[in-house]
Amino acid sequence: MLIDTHCHLDFADFDAERDELVARAHEVGVKRMVTISTRVRKLGTLLALTERYPSVFCSVGTHPNNAAEELDVTADDLVRLGESHEKIVAIGEAGLDYFYDTQKPEDQQAGFRRHIEAARRTQLPLVIHSRSADDDMAAILTEESGKGAFPFILHCFSSGLELAQTGVALGGYVSFSGILTFPKSEELREIAKTVPHDRLLVETDAPYLAPKRWRGKRNEPSYVINTAEVLADTLGLDFEEMARITTENALRIFAKMPRI
Repeated sequence: MLIDTHCHLDFADFDAERDELVARAHEVGVKRMVTISTRVRKLGTLLALTERYPSVFCSVGTHPNNAAEELDVTADDLVRLGESHEKIVAIGEAGLDYFYDTQKPEDQQAGFRRHIEAARRTQLPLVIHSRSADDDMAAILTEESGKGAFPFILHCFSSGLELAQTGVALGGYVSFSGILTFPKSEELREIAKTVPHDRLLVETDAPYLAPKRWRGKRNEPSYVINTAEVLADTLGLDFEEMARITTENALRIFAKMPRI
């Protein structure tokens, strides 16, 4: 079986067939999905999904591209919400995105540090978004880890080798999306070979970034199988072993998620 550790089932892209796509995921062996928060104020929508689908869990947090909208959300708020429901298994996604010039870096960094504090206090894993911000991300992770360890995931990893190495050295996990399967992602596949097997995760980031087999289509949780297949081939493992490894890793990092 597989776990899609990062998707966005609340997005309008899925309104017409949410029941069907969850069923398709189950049919191909994707037995758990984590739908990730992009705005704390929309947590109610995510929780409704987790109550509707027993296989779906969620996080709570503010995406860096929405940072300015929720600067009033404190670490205390995140801790309280993170501990408020059994289906909330992570903090985030939060982090730094310098690719899109929509949010001030200082606002993103302030929000990111609050999420780190909440992850440290709750020991729920922090789902980290990092794009075009490798140096600042590595510096903040290193500095904040010095204040006390916190679990974290470098989600949809597409950064450089140095950030992957820093993340692993600090105890983090590295999650690969459909980007790993793209023909031009040779460098990313080489980075994947350097990540210890017990720190590897797979995800879709659906509805975005459909893997090669479905490139050009709207992504969905069932498509995570293609990413797992390419990751297995990259590492010289069979698919069943890759599925076992990434599932065990997901259940370890999402420690609040009941074992199957």
